[in-house]
Amino acid sequence: MDLLDESVVPEYARPVKREAREFAAEHIEPRAEEYFESGEYPWEILEAGQDAGLIAQDLGEDLGGRNLDLMEVLAIAEEFYRADAGIALTLQLASFGAEIVEKYGSDDQHEQFLRPVAECEQITGLAVSEPQTGSDLAGMTTSAELDSENGEWVLDGEKYWVGNAVEADWLTLYAKTGDGDDRYSNYSMFIVPTDAPGYEAEHIPEKMGMRASKQGHIVMDDCRIPEANLVGTEGAGFYMLAEFFNHGRIIVGGHGLGLAAAAVEEAWSFVHDREAFGREVSEFQTVQHILADMRMEFEAARALNWRAARKVAAEENSGLWAAMAKTRSTETAMEVAERGMQLHGGRSVLSERRIARVYRDVRIPVIYEGSNEIQRNLIYRQSQF
Repeated sequence: MDLLDESVVPEYARPVKREAREFAAEHIEPRAEEYFESGEYPWEILEAGQDAGLIAQDLGEDLGGRNLDLMEVLAIAEEFYRADAGIALTLQLASFGAEIVEKYGSDDQHEQFLRPVAECEQITGLAVSEPQTGSDLAGMTTSAELDSENGEWVLDGEKYWVGNAVEADWLTLYAKTGDGDDRYSNYSMFIVPTDAPGYEAEHIPEKMGMRASKQGHIVMDDCRIPEANLVGTEGAGFYMLAEFFNHGRIIVGGHGLGLAAAAVEEAWSFVHDREAFGREVSEFQTVQHILADMRMEFEAARALNWRAARKVAAEENSGLWAAMAKTRSTETAMEVAERGMQLHGGRSVLSERRIARVYRDVRIPVIYEGSNEIQRNLIYRQSQF
């Protein structure tokens, strides 16, 4: 069974999909259980991915990247997440947020910050959420004030759930720079080196899933960065993020599809290799119906996700399609993982079982990149005629 076939993938994106599949089979899948148990950061696999040209390669060729587009990155996400979600998240977070700097940053910022990432000499991350604020982008309190006398921005506040908060060389960070009546125009984006004075980060305690990916808690106390580290226009940060998340949510849909494929394939394999009451478990009609439902749910989610990718790439009502894809694909992953657990019976709770790892991992993408409750708000508002 190959659920992640190429039929829905544009022809030009198929070669990189094959590269990702081969890499996942060689480097991710064989070490998935090991890294899940240890919870360590998979530096060796990250470096192998950089050598293979599969990390941070959405950045432009002029910067040293491959200029992979939305379809190609989605194809990679499906393959990586089927192999293991924790390792996959680490690999895809290595350039998270860099697209914002590429689109809105200056030439000097491109050379100083983006080129080392595209050339796999550095890794980065995106800092948005805060300890008391998750999905409310216009409710963040971390502030940035300009000290014009010294030519510096002064950052104060906290960020939470930041991938690579400890490991990254620099972050794209979202902070409040105004206090006007239009709450959406009060935020800006900044490049923050992790060795900046006043920057402190530590790992968040162990998570139930995606354990090979490290998130951190950042505290900034009079953290000073050069004035030139403002990305684009002051006050445009909210709108930059909103556009960025349209692309990101398509990719998170790919996270869900990879996980869902893993759950379906694992359940299928298990029931065809186990006997109960004198016959193979797969011969029971109830089991067949469950597997049929799992397959239908998966195929429906994948069709929507790839259609949405085309809509977002063409900038056709991007917010609506991105929200629908992210919500449907991540929730399908949860549904089929739960059914897969049931088909495994008592063995499903054994931590060495792949289905148990998938079951833990699927709970996370329904929350990040904007919780699915927020996505439903977007879907409703943007569906009105």
